[in-house]
Amino acid sequence: MGEASPMYGGLASLTIIANHMAPELLGKDPLDHAVLLDTLWHKCVKLGPEGAATAALAALDVALWDLKGKALELPIYKLLGGAWRKQMPSYASIGGNAWRSIDEVLAIVERRVSKENPAAVKIRWDGDRTKQDVDIAGDIAKARAVRKLLGDDFVLGFDANNGYSVGGAIKVGRALEDLGYTWFEEPIQHYNVSGMGEVAQRLDITVSAGEQTYTLQALKDLINAGVRMVQPDITKMGGITGLMQCAALAHAHGVELVPHQTQPSIGHLANLHVLSTVMHLSKPVELADGWERAGQIFNNPSQAVDGLFALPEAPGLGMEFDAEEMNRRSIPITA
Repeated sequence: MGEASPMYGGLASLTIIANHMAPELLGKDPLDHAVLLDTLWHKCVKLGPEGAATAALAALDVALWDLKGKALELPIYKLLGGAWRKQMPSYASIGGNAWRSIDEVLAIVERRVSKENPAAVKIRWDGDRTKQDVDIAGDIAKARAVRKLLGDDFVLGFDANNGYSVGGAIKVGRALEDLGYTWFEEPIQHYNVSGMGEVAQRLDITVSAGEQTYTLQALKDLINAGVRMVQPDITKMGGITGLMQCAALAHAHGVELVPHQTQPSIGHLANLHVLSTVMHLSKPVELADGWERAGQIFNNPSQAVDGLFALPEAPGLGMEFDAEEMNRRSIPITA
């Protein structure tokens, strides 16, 4: 089982798999994993290499690791070299705050914290990406209100979802520093790598980026620009193999690896296996909005218990899904 990014247009990844990748894999040895996927990457390079094609390869990579683990009757983390930890704390990733009033932001933050007991909270904006610096004063006011609600010692992150200009991001970042926020995520458009680096270098707060980065080379460019916390997504960039490469790259450059992860099922479990192998894991694991939906398909959805995720011990990814329910929800992929 594998999972591609379901973000806007994500169905395109499954179409690419069905029409251009799966036929090339039929009859091949799944233990030739790296050769097979590198061949497909170069075969489909003109479809990207970023975006739908890369997410398709990520899904196949996770599926091949799952298959390998089941064949060898071992959980994936064992195949990756072993786990430093069997439990990982979660952080509540709370989106949609660009459209909420201060009272509405506080209500949903309070609800998530009381329900999940997270080690940290990240408030996300999810605003209109065609506009910049829409309500800087209002954004800072919401950040200030959340700090007051949760107290001075609670770990907080702020995800701008690419909402500011360089100047606007620096202004907001300085306010977040005064409020004691721990990280400032994607303050400007992700494709403006030099601008992201400028913001990162001019602020003391840790600036993070990388959830919309699809290749190891692009992640290297972010690090070289000055970003000190990188957030690639296992369902977008390389799957388990790709995220392990990102972990090595981050370790070599002395930056934090804190993967973006909004999928509560396959992508999430794959993410846990990789993060368990990271020696210096510096932040909790993302638990985004709508995580409850995994319970409708999986018999053993990975849910945080008292703020902690448990590492699966069964072979492969370690998940059990309801085949009847999965089939009921399936849709045909056409050319």
